[in-house]
Amino acid sequence: MMLMAGMLVTACASKPKAEEAEEPAKKVLVLYYSVTNTTKQIAEYIQQKTGADIEAIQTVEELPTDYQELLQLSGKMRESNTLPELKPLAHNVADYDLIFFGYPIWFGTYAQPVKTLVASGVLSGKTVVPFCTSGSSGVKESAENLKKDVPNINIPESFNVRASLMDKMPATVDRVLISLGLMEGENEVLADYSAQQAPTADETAIFDAAISTYPMMKGAKVISAGSRTTSKGTDYKFVAEGGMGGTMDVYVTKENGDVAPYFTAVDR
Repeated sequence: MMLMAGMLVTACASKPKAEEAEEPAKKVLVLYYSVTNTTKQIAEYIQQKTGADIEAIQTVEELPTDYQELLQLSGKMRESNTLPELKPLAHNVADYDLIFFGYPIWFGTYAQPVKTLVASGVLSGKTVVPFCTSGSSGVKESAENLKKDVPNINIPESFNVRASLMDKMPATVDRVLISLGLMEGENEVLADYSAQQAPTADETAIFDAAISTYPMMKGAKVISAGSRTTSKGTDYKFVAEGGMGGTMDVYVTKENGDVAPYFTAVDR
């Protein structure tokens, strides 16, 4: 009997403590819709960095890749609230802990084929990181629409990459992956922007330089400015009017050194 007790004590002592047990790795899926392959590039970069599973959302009827044709078609679909039929997904979204959800922005929010998937309910209750590509729009409106349209969705991060700034995409994605614990590196927690105030002459010059090469922003005037310091320079949040019409938030980055400022997103 004493031997048995001793064996029992030894067995208990050899079991790992609950707090020392490693957490199981998150099961990650990169799910994306891409017409011109810009969003696809980001999706594939995330997959390469994380080893996640990956799948493209595909419509049954192939959509045009010509920008003008696609613009006209997407406008008609939006007006008629047409939800294109999708091919079945090969992966079961319910099996994943974290979904990177990528799409191009059409008319301020996620593309119409993406609405089909959102309406199917497969993202309900999931943890989702939306990422988008666009000519100028940010991810804010589409992320807010996801919160409205998907029950119990959890969005810990979201980000956008302008099509003309794809060379800066890796740094943007790396920051997000590090913040989510999916990649090693120093986690840079971005501060809130300072309160909006009347812009200084230098801030106005930075704003004007950042939008100067984008025709749709022609004529925009800055009303107020806020900023924050980052490891690579200074981010600005400008409130402006004109250009595309109405009031808008324009996000601009001025990197350290002799680098021209560039705008990263516009939220209307």
